[in-house]
Amino acid sequence: MLQLLTMQRALTELVSNCRKGSRRSIMTQSTPTSSFFFDYWRDAIERSVLFLDILRQRGNIYLAQSSRTAPHVLNFEAEVLVDGRTLGKPVNYALVRIIPPADVTIDPTKRPFIVFDPRAGHGPGIGGMKHDSEIGVVLHAGHPCYFVGFLPHPEPGQTIADVCRAEAHFVEVVAERHKDADGKPALIGNCQAGWQIMMMAAQSPDLAGPIIIAGTPLSYWAGVRGKNPMRYLGGMLGGTWLTSLTSDLGDGIFDGAWLISNFESNNPANTFWQKPYNVYAKVDTEGPRYLEFEKWWGCPVLLNGEEIQFIVDELFVGNRLTAGKIVMNGKPVNLRNIKSPIIVFCSFGDDITPPQQALDWILDIYKDVDDLIASGQTIIYSLHPSVGHLGIFVSGKVAKKEHEEFVFNIDLIDVMPPGLYEIVLKGVDPSSANPQLVSGEYIAKLEPRTFDDIRALGCNDAADERRFETVARLSETNGRLYREFLQPVIQTLSTPATAEFLREIHPNRVMFRVFSDRNALMRPVAQAAEKIRAGRHPVEPNNPFLTFEKIASSWIVTNLEIFAKWRETMTEATFLTVYGMPWLQTSIGLKAATTETLPARLPAPQAPPQLEAGMYRGGPIEAGLRALLYIQAGEGADERQFNALEALRSQMPEVQRVTLQQLKETVREQAALLRTDPNQAVASITKLLPEDPEQRARLLTVIHDVAAAEGNFTVDQEDRFDSIRRAFGLAGENKLALSGPFPTKVA
Repeated sequence: MLQLLTMQRALTELVSNCRKGSRRSIMTQSTPTSSFFFDYWRDAIERSVLFLDILRQRGNIYLAQSSRTAPHVLNFEAEVLVDGRTLGKPVNYALVRIIPPADVTIDPTKRPFIVFDPRAGHGPGIGGMKHDSEIGVVLHAGHPCYFVGFLPHPEPGQTIADVCRAEAHFVEVVAERHKDADGKPALIGNCQAGWQIMMMAAQSPDLAGPIIIAGTPLSYWAGVRGKNPMRYLGGMLGGTWLTSLTSDLGDGIFDGAWLISNFESNNPANTFWQKPYNVYAKVDTEGPRYLEFEKWWGCPVLLNGEEIQFIVDELFVGNRLTAGKIVMNGKPVNLRNIKSPIIVFCSFGDDITPPQQALDWILDIYKDVDDLIASGQTIIYSLHPSVGHLGIFVSGKVAKKEHEEFVFNIDLIDVMPPGLYEIVLKGVDPSSANPQLVSGEYIAKLEPRTFDDIRALGCNDAADERRFETVARLSETNGRLYREFLQPVIQTLSTPATAEFLREIHPNRVMFRVFSDRNALMRPVAQAAEKIRAGRHPVEPNNPFLTFEKIASSWIVTNLEIFAKWRETMTEATFLTVYGMPWLQTSIGLKAATTETLPARLPAPQAPPQLEAGMYRGGPIEAGLRALLYIQAGEGADERQFNALEALRSQMPEVQRVTLQQLKETVREQAALLRTDPNQAVASITKLLPEDPEQRARLLTVIHDVAAAEGNFTVDQEDRFDSIRRAFGLAGENKLALSGPFPTKVA
């Protein structure tokens, strides 16, 4: 419908422009009607040459990147700290320190960030390919920043377990360099790097601080019918045996170009028309942005056959991660072992990792929010309404909003009590209370959520889970048949020379190389393009032929989208029909009862016996934090509240100042006490307060001002604050004014 409305408007514009053109030619008698045609075709020819020149530049960039030992698109200077090739189990990964630009000041007391690059076919550097990027916002916030990238060729025998072990070592190195920082290193993992650092953190839960995973699939079968067709790919190919075949044809090496082509085939309208046409239509301005992206996207890297086989067998088809069935270093990978706060960033516009695949793992490994809390885990998610998969990491707008807010509020996230929250961002406006307590252009609030909020996004039913389990079983069978009968022949015929030849003729490489200066036919293009730029004749926007071009483009896009939708519908129908057949499910060993695919959940930890004694242990700090948590019960936390608390913490004498880790431990203990017995927890606050009424009044003022930093209290908050006032023995008395770093509100 949107396309039809667009074309209708375009047709109206065409008719209007034609009428205006005719009227103008009649009135002036100096511009013939045919000039529209001449102007358009002159512009079209010029755009065609300039477009070819951009493709020529793209091809030359591809050749230059391919010849480099360590090709990347980082837009920041870096210093190599650890080369993974020198480790006991060599890997092609490296840890580098990002050197801050001259105009950036780094605070050594702030926790460091480590950005992990995704190795999913394309080259390294996406986390810092422009100023407004994940690395850029980390540096802008004054944090030390590190980057984990990779080389295009894997080390012999390298496995995913080796990579996770190396990444744990990288985190240790960074933590050692920042022993005096207020907080453990924060990790950012994009897409494939996200599930990789999650597995690493499950194996080494004490290493990292908060973990941000962006566009990361962890529940690989999840999705919504009619919207997420890529999850059916394994079933349509008969399992993962084709991955084994591709690796064997590559002499044990898997070509990442196949992963890129899979991504591109998911959206034919964009791949085959929208992306190139956008460059052609805006050829005078779009070239630099396009070349910047293609420099990263168009230089595929390689993976060991064992690595890609692990990914498809254990994760995408097997879905064994959340079930705790993956074994590394001799022990199962259990995501429940992770104690670091986890921030999940996903988007409704992401057709590669939809929100269900990014979030449903929480439903798999925890029974409910109470189970999550009992496990001591804090999970925060953010839902973008529209950005696509690559935009989650590449978009400058996303970096300046979501990623910047994650970085600005990383300490708030770290000290949050266990639970499930959604981070909601609201722009700062003149009506916003205490704008001086806001770190950026948006106010971040962590609002409590339940598992029903995740289920409302859409989940598989039992029959769908059974279908995917059928695919996993069939994949294992086909894999064994391939290894037994076909693999020995393929491996015998494959050599390093044949593997290199197959890689060179891959379409994703040929289409870059054919437009480079290696092609003698392209060499005159540069000279022609230079002359055209010197005397460019762009067509007027109201030219009717230009309008017709846009109509034709929209028709092409519409038809490609119709084809893609038809293909998705047929794929889903075929998948549901074939893998839903009872005889097939029975023949591969599935029992009649619903297959249990969820992991055996660990029992919820029992409350420590000293918890009740903690009701009366502590002093004003414990009393104040307990009161704040009680006032905010069910309301979540606003960044202004935490920033007000941080301002007060920073003003304390150094000998009395609690560290962020101590603050986190105290918050968690006080939250546990309130969950155990809220009435007793509030009543026992009296025992923690100083005897001096004036000191109590000052503490109550601080509590009120911090709790009210986001604005006026709700009715429930007012009632809870009255309970705190009574616990302080100050009911009915005026609070003392506090001379603090933020405005004081008197109740």
